[in-house]
Amino acid sequence: MLSIKVNRKMYSVDVEPETPLLWVIRDTIGLTGTKFGCGIALCGACTVHVNGEAVRSCVQPVSQVVGKDVTTIEGCRRTRSTRCRSLGGGDVPECGYCQPGQIMAAAALMAKNANPTDADIDRKITNLCRCGTYTRIRRAIHRATQLAVKS
Repeated sequence: MLSIKVNRKMYSVDVEPETPLLWVIRDTIGLTGTKFGCGIALCGACTVHVNGEAVRSCVQPVSQVVGKDVTTIEGCRRTRSTRCRSLGGGDVPECGYCQPGQIMAAAALMAKNANPTDADIDRKITNLCRCGTYTRIRRAIHRATQLAVKS
């Protein structure tokens, strides 16, 4: 039995220590906002925060998050943070599948860099979008940083 903290709530989970965090979040805890994409940490659909860092949960063993704070898209949205709403407008999503991972990656970037350049965004947001809305994603991140300054 492992104890993990997800979205500020403690959970006791009866899983193997090497079980990917993604499957604990989705199947054991029941939070389905974090998506499965590739299973090899390439696409970023499964991005969550572990102690504020963007992490690909499909390859993160659950045992490595014991004693750490895990935040999923559900927890991020509950905070109503400007960072977490960064991709909510501006016609960013098309199919929307990558959106939770994109939001989590963008929120982690903006938490560390209040005014990222296009190069910063391109370097840090490596999540894949099957619809190719990268320009809109970048524009939404810039818009969110401007909103954060105003609030």
